[in-house]
Amino acid sequence: MCGIVGYVGPRVATPLLIEGLKRLEYRGYDSAGVAVMNGSGVETVKEAGKIARLEALLATTPVHGTTGIAHTRWATHGPPNQKNAHPHMSQDGNIAVVHNGIIENANSLKRMLEKRGYKFMSDTDTEVLAHLIQETFDGNLEDAVIEALNQVEGTYGIAVISAIDTHKIVAARKGSPLLVGLGENEYFIASDVSAILAHTRQVVYLDDGEMAVVDRNGYRIIDLNAEEVLHKKVARIDWDLAQIERGGFAHFMLKEIFEQPHTVENTMRGRLLLDEGTSKLGGLNLTDEELLAFDNIVITACGTSWHSALIGEGLIEELARVPVEVEYASEFRYRNPIVDEKTLCIVISQSGETADTLAAMREAKRRGARTLGIVNVVGSTIAREADGGIYIHAGPEIGVASTKAFTSQVIALLLFTLKLARLRDLSLLRGREIITGMIELPQQIQQILDRAEEIENLAEEFKRASNFLYLGRGYNFPAALEGALKLKEISYIHAEGYPAAEMKHGPIALIDEMMPVVFIAPHDSVFDKITSNVHEVKARKGRVIAITSRDEPALEGMLDYEFRIPETMDILMPVLASVPLQLLAYYVAVKLGSNVDQPRNLAKSVTVE
Repeated sequence: MCGIVGYVGPRVATPLLIEGLKRLEYRGYDSAGVAVMNGSGVETVKEAGKIARLEALLATTPVHGTTGIAHTRWATHGPPNQKNAHPHMSQDGNIAVVHNGIIENANSLKRMLEKRGYKFMSDTDTEVLAHLIQETFDGNLEDAVIEALNQVEGTYGIAVISAIDTHKIVAARKGSPLLVGLGENEYFIASDVSAILAHTRQVVYLDDGEMAVVDRNGYRIIDLNAEEVLHKKVARIDWDLAQIERGGFAHFMLKEIFEQPHTVENTMRGRLLLDEGTSKLGGLNLTDEELLAFDNIVITACGTSWHSALIGEGLIEELARVPVEVEYASEFRYRNPIVDEKTLCIVISQSGETADTLAAMREAKRRGARTLGIVNVVGSTIAREADGGIYIHAGPEIGVASTKAFTSQVIALLLFTLKLARLRDLSLLRGREIITGMIELPQQIQQILDRAEEIENLAEEFKRASNFLYLGRGYNFPAALEGALKLKEISYIHAEGYPAAEMKHGPIALIDEMMPVVFIAPHDSVFDKITSNVHEVKARKGRVIAITSRDEPALEGMLDYEFRIPETMDILMPVLASVPLQLLAYYVAVKLGSNVDQPRNLAKSVTVE
C-alpha cells in the first residue's frame, strides 16, 4: 500500500521524488507529500488526493535541495486529509519521517510524550515516531532512530531526515518492505523497486530488524538488535522500465489481461519435461524423498491468491492424493492450526510482501513446517524467508486488481502438483496428457483475447446491474469466486461467487429478472449437474450469461448470452474461464467511469494487517 521514496546525491531531489511517487501510484493511496533539505532546514509540502495536486502545490511553493524523502499514504490512523499526509515533522521542525505500517502502542507513547510537552498536529500513529526521534536525538540521526524504535511495537518501513545531521537518510524495516538503490554517486530509498528503476538496477533489500544509513559517500546496513554493520548481497533487477508502462493500452489492467498468453508461457518455460510427464522445479530446495515424506499440505493466501490456492487444493488432492487445507492467511495464526514438521506449507503472494501471508508463513515455520513461496516479485520478503519456492515470472503487475498473476499462480501450483504426483502414483501417460494441455494454453488464451469485443458488448448490456451472481462447480468454483471479486473490486457492483449447487441453499431467493447470473459451464465432468442449475435460474426469470466450450443441446433456449472458450481438460479450465471474466469486469468498470487501475479503498500490496 503506502509508498516511500528517498534520494541523496548531486541532483535536485524533488523531481526525482515526484517521479518515484508516480511509479508507486498503482499501490493505492489517498495523499502524498515530500520533505527536502533546502539548505537551511527541512521543508515539507503535502496534500490530500492525487499526486497531481501535490505537483500543483509544489509549482507555487517549490522546494529545492539534493536530499529528500517522499510518501504516498493509504489511511489507517485518521482520515485522508492534508494534516494526516506524510511526511510528519518533529515538534522542533528538524526531523521529518515517512512511515508504512502500524505502531500498535502509539496511544501509550503519545500519552507519554504529551506529558513531556509534545503537541500532536495529526491523527496518525506516525507522528509519534517523529517526536520520539527528537526526544532521543543528540546529533547522530541513526542513534536516535535506533533508540526510538526500541520503544515501538508494531510494523514499520520508515525513512527519516534531519536538518542537523544533514545529507543523510536513515531507513529501517520491520514488516514493511524497503530497499536501497545504488546509483552513480547517488543513492535511493524505496518501498518498491519500480520507484527507482529509471535510475538504477542495483538494489539491496532490507530484512526485518535492519536499518540503512545512506549519505553522499555511500550506504551502511546495520542490524538493529546487535547494532553492527552487515555485508549484504547486491541484487540486480532483471526487468526494464518498459514493462511498467502501459504500452498503448488504456489501462495497466487491460495490458496485463492481454499479456497472459506470454505470462502463462513464462511460468512454464523450461519447467515442463514432456518425455518424463513431469516438471522441473529447481527452487523447491527439497529432495524427492523429503517431498514424499510430508503427511499433509497447507496452502495459505489472501484475496485472489486464495482463489488460486483453492484450485491448487483440488489439483494436489486429485492428482497427488495428498490431503490439503486452504487457509485464509489473515486467520491462520489466530487459531491453533494443526501444523508440524510433517506439514508442507505453501504461501502464495503476488508481491511477496502481503503482511498476513508473511505472518502465516512465519507461524508455520515456528511450528516446524517446511515452507514454499509462490511469488512474483524476485527478492521479496516471502521469497527470501521461505525454505524454497516457485517464481511465477509474470513480470511487474501494476493494476491493483490481479489478473495475470492469478493465472500464473494456477500454473505454478499445477507444476508443483505434477512433480509431486509423478513421484507418487500419477501415470506417465496422464502426466504427458496434462503437459500437452498446458502447452496449448497460451494459444487458447490468445483466441479468447482476440474476441474481447464480444465481452465489451456484453458489458454494455449489463453495466447498470446492481448485483451479479457467479456460479461454477469443481475447479470452476474458485474461478467463479475470482470473477465476482474482479467485478466488485473495480466496478463497485455487488457480486458473489458460489458453488453452483449452493445457489438453492440461499442465493436463489435473490434471483429475478433483474439478476444477471454468470455460469462457468464448459463441457466437463460436472456439466450435467450445472445444467440443472441453469434451469433453476431460468425458471425464476434470471438472466443467464454462460461461459461454455461447445454446442450443448441441454442448454438450448436457456442462455441469454453465451461466450465460447476453447476446450481443454477439467483441471486447466479455470485458466481459460477466468480470462473472459476479467474482461467483463474491466469493460463494465470502464463504462461506469471507474478508476480501473486504482480502485477506491484498495491497495496493490497489503503490507499492514
